[in-house]
Amino acid sequence: LFILKLIIMENTIEIRNLNFGFQPGKPILKNVNMNIPKGSIYGFLGANGAGKSTTMRLVMGLFNDPENSVKVFGETVSNIYPEGLHRIGSLIDYPAFYDHLSGYDNLKIVCTIRGLDESKIEEVLSLVGLSKAAKMKMRRYSLGMKQRLAIALALISNPELLVLDEPVNGLDPGGMVEIRELLIQLNQQHGVTIFISSHLLQEIDKMVTHLAVIADGEIKFQGSKEELKELYKFQKTKFFMNNAAEFTEFLNSDYEADLKSPTEISVVTQSTEDVAKINRILTEKGAGVYQISAGGGLEEWFMELTKQN
Repeated sequence: LFILKLIIMENTIEIRNLNFGFQPGKPILKNVNMNIPKGSIYGFLGANGAGKSTTMRLVMGLFNDPENSVKVFGETVSNIYPEGLHRIGSLIDYPAFYDHLSGYDNLKIVCTIRGLDESKIEEVLSLVGLSKAAKMKMRRYSLGMKQRLAIALALISNPELLVLDEPVNGLDPGGMVEIRELLIQLNQQHGVTIFISSHLLQEIDKMVTHLAVIADGEIKFQGSKEELKELYKFQKTKFFMNNAAEFTEFLNSDYEADLKSPTEISVVTQSTEDVAKINRILTEKGAGVYQISAGGGLEEWFMELTKQN
């Protein structure tokens, strides 16, 4: 029993057979199962309306979970809150701020209400790049600055777990990079587990260790990035040349080749050796290959996993 408990506690969040909807016969989430390992950066990917925000609200106890399908730190949501909020920082929807107060004073109010140490305010403002705007009234904050303050609010309790729903909305490319580096730093240097959703697949790909893909309320994949790569070890490589139709037949005997356009052939490959061999075959047959585009990557895999929806 003791060993079993240790195994269970390896996951900061566990979701088992979660079904949820607001109306009978109209489920939003369908038999959702997820494991967010302790110390991971876990990306949650899906289109608008797929069920990401609903899942995160259930994790945070904002929706009722009558079947106790969701556990955080090994406890059901009904048992862990409100005390568990001291261990969790979250950004679900956009938090309400007082526009007539400064960013610093908005965080100070939160510290007073929650009984937190106000000395943490300057630290989190520095982490999100708002030190110089600490005394500025919120009404003068840009959308990106407000988003940074929302992330600072999530960090104010020095959490073990961060639950962030689209945290880089409204940020310029430089701001996205800074927030990404901040999250990686919190994870690697302080051991914070991060559960994050985003539409920006390239940003997610640069930081996550694990991920789940949801479509129409159903989990299409969940696991580590290495497991996802293994699932799609056969990838499609694109070869670009003039008069591509003339050369497709030279590949079909040994490879799964598909003519995509007058200048593009898509070929299923398993290794860099395959790519080199195909390029050699095409060149020997007289094709002027002027570009090779490697297949795979999170964006392509995401589209493949969700294409039936």
